[in-house]
Amino acid sequence: MINPFVKTVVCSIAGTTMMTASSALMSLIGQDFREPERLRGLITRALPFIPKKARSLSAWAAHYAMGAVFSAVYVKLWEAKKLKPTATCGLTLGVASGLIGIAIWKATFAAHPLSPLMNYKRFYLQRIPAHIVFAIFATIAYQAMQKQEEGKNDIEKQGSIELS
Repeated sequence: MINPFVKTVVCSIAGTTMMTASSALMSLIGQDFREPERLRGLITRALPFIPKKARSLSAWAAHYAMGAVFSAVYVKLWEAKKLKPTATCGLTLGVASGLIGIAIWKATFAAHPLSPLMNYKRFYLQRIPAHIVFAIFATIAYQAMQKQEEGKNDIEKQGSIELS
């Protein structure tokens, strides 16, 4: 059996990586939606004396850490059998996570002493499809691990000899 912590890490990496890629693609329409770049900008504006590499690393770490938080909730719900890891569930979790993401970004920008000038409405609206991508890929990763566990169980059952 795969440890829930490992499942969380795998789901987080899969979801966050694909979300980041989709946000980069969506940035081609004219506004920068790349989460690590937005975070790096916030760090730079608040703490300009921190070395550039440290700002960038901090932004990426914060981005993946938030992905881990969302994934931990998903895995907890799936492991407790409160939700089934299906495409519909992934879509639903994505929309819910997108709404939570909007709230987090709004709070972050409101609390920041030097928030950027940008089209906030477009940025917030983009959070929904970005989080749908995140949740769908986290779900796919979880399903793959479940299938791997089921396959191992089948092999173990086939390979066991019952002694009467």
